[in-house]
Amino acid sequence: MPDPKPGVRRVLVTGGGGQLGRAFAALLPGAVVLNREALDITDNSAVQRVFDEVRPEVVYNAAAYTAVDRAEAEPERARRVNADAVVSLATAARRHDALLVQFSSDYIFPGDAGPYTELDRTLPLSVYGRTKLQGEVAVRSSGGRYLIVRTSWVFGEGSNFVRRIVDAAARLDEVKVVDDQHGRPTYAPDLAEGVVALVEAGCTGVYNLVGGGEAVSWAGLAESAIVAAGFSCRVLPVTTEQYYADKKGPIAVRPANSELDCSKAREAGVCLRPWPQAVAEYVKELRLS
Repeated sequence: MPDPKPGVRRVLVTGGGGQLGRAFAALLPGAVVLNREALDITDNSAVQRVFDEVRPEVVYNAAAYTAVDRAEAEPERARRVNADAVVSLATAARRHDALLVQFSSDYIFPGDAGPYTELDRTLPLSVYGRTKLQGEVAVRSSGGRYLIVRTSWVFGEGSNFVRRIVDAAARLDEVKVVDDQHGRPTYAPDLAEGVVALVEAGCTGVYNLVGGGEAVSWAGLAESAIVAAGFSCRVLPVTTEQYYADKKGPIAVRPANSELDCSKAREAGVCLRPWPQAVAEYVKELRLS
């Protein structure tokens, strides 16, 4: 494992192959960033060994099981990654007196209200949401130092909704997109910068952090991405029921309104730019690549 430069905090990033992990890798060149092949966080022995080698002061756990629908058919696998593995990470972090930054989801809320604050009632509707909440509980009860960051609708380098929409719009005249689920999109590089700022400000506990701007539906997000890409593809707004009518396999129940209130982060001096600006930048990069 590489040692950080003198005077630089030892930072470990798990899940380095995902969207958020890649964003941290770009933002923190001195960090030890490990993808799934380098560290399977469900392997407790491997986790303890890596912590002993790196001796981290800050750990960003960007590893997660995020296949929301597939989790309904694979609840044990989702739980192993999103909850059981977090117990191992939290135990190792406490042993090394490291700050564990754990990422959670808007899907821990029922979607019948919102915007949700950090103090609002949680009631996950899906296996994915339940396992993310279990991960929160594991961190809270570990006895160690932690920062739980709840976020939503993440897009960045890798597979994500915005990229799939842009790819589809390049081929099709029309795309059907759900219009009765609302939230706030979050650009992975912006999220990484914001979370590092929270850490540097000494923030601990639970914080919501999502892209700025007004809440939007998936259909509205799709329209924004298509316009940014310069395509003429039309978005056909449909209900969740209509969208999944001909889909096979288990379908997770999603919250209708999962907007998160970020007032607490804003009071700490951290506020992400409006999501439409981030979408425009991301789509431009996609078109140039």
